[in-house]
Amino acid sequence: MEILTNPVFALFLIICIGFLLGRIKFLGISFDVSAVIFVALVFGHYGTEMPPIIEKIGMVLFIFTVGIQAGPGFFDSFRKNGRELAVVASVIIIAGALGTLAFMYFLNLDSAIAVGILCGALTSTPGLTVAIETTASPLASIGYGIAYPFGVIGVILFVKVLPKLIRADIKKETESIESELLKSYPVMMHKHFRVDNHTVFGRTLRDLRVRTMTGATISRVKHVEDAFTPSPETILHQGDILRAVGTEDGLKRFALLIGPVVDEDINLGKEYEVQSVLVTNTEVVNRTLDELNLHQSYNAVITRIRRSGIDIAPSPNLQVKFGDKLLVACRKEDMKQIVALLGNNDQGLSDTDFFPIAAGIVLGILAGQLQLSFPGNFTFGLGLSGGILLVAIVLSSIGRTGPVVWTMTGSANQLLRQLGLLLFLAGVGTSAGAHLVETIQSAGLQLLFVGAAITLIPMIVAAIVGRYVYKLNILHLMGTITGGMTSTPGLAACDSMTNSNVPSTSYAAVYPIAMVVLIILVQILSLIQF
Repeated sequence: MEILTNPVFALFLIICIGFLLGRIKFLGISFDVSAVIFVALVFGHYGTEMPPIIEKIGMVLFIFTVGIQAGPGFFDSFRKNGRELAVVASVIIIAGALGTLAFMYFLNLDSAIAVGILCGALTSTPGLTVAIETTASPLASIGYGIAYPFGVIGVILFVKVLPKLIRADIKKETESIESELLKSYPVMMHKHFRVDNHTVFGRTLRDLRVRTMTGATISRVKHVEDAFTPSPETILHQGDILRAVGTEDGLKRFALLIGPVVDEDINLGKEYEVQSVLVTNTEVVNRTLDELNLHQSYNAVITRIRRSGIDIAPSPNLQVKFGDKLLVACRKEDMKQIVALLGNNDQGLSDTDFFPIAAGIVLGILAGQLQLSFPGNFTFGLGLSGGILLVAIVLSSIGRTGPVVWTMTGSANQLLRQLGLLLFLAGVGTSAGAHLVETIQSAGLQLLFVGAAITLIPMIVAAIVGRYVYKLNILHLMGTITGGMTSTPGLAACDSMTNSNVPSTSYAAVYPIAMVVLIILVQILSLIQF
């Protein structure tokens, strides 16, 4: 059909059919958005072509949004599980290289075509560029072309069936890892206390350093019949009633310092109010609560901060992030100034500023162009995807540079991520599909088997090591395997299986490691001939 030669029509038709097929379950498994690539393979086989820029734009958007989402939790995740994840990712590359070496020996494969197959099986374009440069042979590209289609499809299939193979319940393990995360942010609560400890009578809150001593925050004070929000100069008297907000442990320490818990509420006077204020003013992003100085300037008390669905206890050194919700108690006339300072603009939160996105991608592309040279003609560069991923992680960890906020809302990130993913899968699929049958016919079953084996064996070994040696959660395991395989479509498959960003964080943590190890081993294998 002539209309199928229209790339815009074909693109959205592939996406539509892919979404419909992705909802079909077979043996309890569905491919979701990943089905787009299989539809694209068929279209590519029958002559549909996508402009290469579609695949590039899709990859850039997808990788950048993955880095932006993973960045804030990246370094924390790496500190907690970095060694285990790095080992599992390295196992993938080393197992692939050893498998390649074995096939070179037993099948007498030329090293050029062998390293090309290795890079195709691991879907690594940076690896291919090194293989071509090191071998100076077209056989590297041929080997890459032989192994690449199954490299793409094989990772998707593997991560889809992995939970079934190891009998892992994704829903339960997602809940488990989220509960572990919540332990870092204990549940906030409030209680009322009577000032009964004679050592605090007549002393100011500044002198007592309540927040430092207990971790709890005093949000209201009732002296006789007068209820108000406290200031650092508020003096405590015997019998005063205090409302404190904090964790369970913090409130226990508060009781030891101040006095017993009482069943009495404090209703603030008409001149006071409590309001949840949204941080949308970029000028205050990344400033600490101490720097904002709301307590001193407006006699305002911040009792808790809600961030990404989690309540966080306020502390002087805590940095405010774009989209935080601050629960503030103060006088009504001061509340207007606080709202103006913090922003509290719902529309500002939903609007997406494209300048940070474009600037971040530009910086990522430039970073990917950098090359490091080492003795022995060894050069290393991050490449397009590696540069963009690394820059996005760093920028989102920084959060803000002057007036530029590098983070984005969850909804904006999800939309751009999905769009980039669909463009990427459609582009990759049609490109691979155009040569799939031809490659199978020309290469014969032997080289196809070699490519498939180098794709599957490292993932199987990594799954065993990660699950049964390091006891990794299935989300960490899937992200690490797709990162170790440097497979963006594989990460997309993980994305469709859970709402958690743990796979993305693990992927981002190991991707650079896997790329470095692969580049080194490709250069070593290129020098070996049997």
